[in-house]
Amino acid sequence: MRKLLILTIVLSLFSSCTTEFNRVYKSPDYRFKYEYAKECFANGKYTKAISLLQDVVTTLKGTESGQECLYMLSMAEYNSKDYVTASEYFKKYFSSYPRGIYAEQAKFYAGKSLYMTTPEPRLDQTDTYEAIKLFQEFLDLYPSSPMREEAQNRLFEMQEKLVKKEFYSAQLYYNLGGYFLNSLHGGNNYEACIITSQNALKDFPYTDLREDFALLIMKSKFELAQQSVEERKLERFQDAEDECYGFINEYPDSKNRALAEKYIAKCKVYTKGEAETDKD
Repeated sequence: MRKLLILTIVLSLFSSCTTEFNRVYKSPDYRFKYEYAKECFANGKYTKAISLLQDVVTTLKGTESGQECLYMLSMAEYNSKDYVTASEYFKKYFSSYPRGIYAEQAKFYAGKSLYMTTPEPRLDQTDTYEAIKLFQEFLDLYPSSPMREEAQNRLFEMQEKLVKKEFYSAQLYYNLGGYFLNSLHGGNNYEACIITSQNALKDFPYTDLREDFALLIMKSKFELAQQSVEERKLERFQDAEDECYGFINEYPDSKNRALAEKYIAKCKVYTKGEAETDKD
């Protein structure tokens, strides 16, 4: 009986709240709607706040409340975890009010909203690239912002995610080896691995995966030399040997040094043999 009474009270309150919200939503008084939306936002009722703010944001544009309304709508979407929509509203705020009182926060949260949607490195990184662009714009515009440190940390985190995506791609090419042609580069997958790794090192020179990329390049060049047609073997074994020496010079204490030395010995068997043949 007690549980039934509590349930009845809860349902009654819920019905009352729903009736009140519907009455406000249907009201032609946009000022009344806006004040109620602000109350919903303050109490964490973001879904209701969004419904009302969307209904009045166009009407309030150009008024004293216009900026606040659009920014509040953006934050309500963000707090509701609809990050893609939130980012679009934040960008709309900044384009509408580039010198507005919430411009700095809008620029920051436009980037942070998309940051929240970025997937793990193996998946498509379109949102990551856009979030990096937005955070970079924020740092350029507000170099002294109290949110600068967080923006920089998020930026570095997303850049590392892009590096990992490139590493997984390069690793996949290496694992596929010479079994499948890579039409993109006009050669086999070892060549694709080399190109992908070299581009990653060029784009992200300070990555923690630098040695891992260098190892893939070295291994790919050696495998490529072994699988080459006869007229290209000498050139490619020489290139592989040079790559091995370069790896040892850059990473003298690497756990893969022994592998590099093993490759050098194998390369010399061919390059020295060719040199002796040329002498004869």
